[in-house]
Amino acid sequence: MLQVLIDADNLPEARIRALLRALPGDARVVVAGSPRAVAAVVWPVRARVLSVEGWQQADAALVGAYVAGTDPLVLASGDGDFALLLSSHPGPVLVVADRPSRRLRESATVVDPVTDGLPRLRDWLDAVEP
Repeated sequence: MLQVLIDADNLPEARIRALLRALPGDARVVVAGSPRAVAAVVWPVRARVLSVEGWQQADAALVGAYVAGTDPLVLASGDGDFALLLSSHPGPVLVVADRPSRRLRESATVVDPVTDGLPRLRDWLDAVEP
C-alpha cells in the first residue's frame, strides 16, 4: 500500500491539493503540521491528521508515523531533514515539493505537481502500484 507523509508546514496548499487529487483511494496518508496549516486544507476522510506545535514537531510526528517496508513512499515536503529516512527506505520514493533540498533530490525522484503537472505525478504512482 502506498504510504504518504505530508508536511503541511512545508508545502504550499496548491501543491498539497494537487497531490491529494492524484492519490489512489487506498493510500495511507499521514499529515502533520501547525494547527493553522492543517486547517487550511480539506483532508480526505482516510487521512490521519496530526496537529502539532513547535519547531520540528511536524517532522518528528511524520517520522514517528512512518512504517518501514518495501511499499512505495511519497514525502510531500522539501525539508532536507527527511533525507536519511528516504535514503534508508527500501522501496520506491517520491518527493512532492516546489523547492526540495539538494539532499532530497539526491535520495528520490522529485515532482512538483503544479509545475510538472499531475500527469507526471500519476505516471510515477502508476509505475509503482501493482
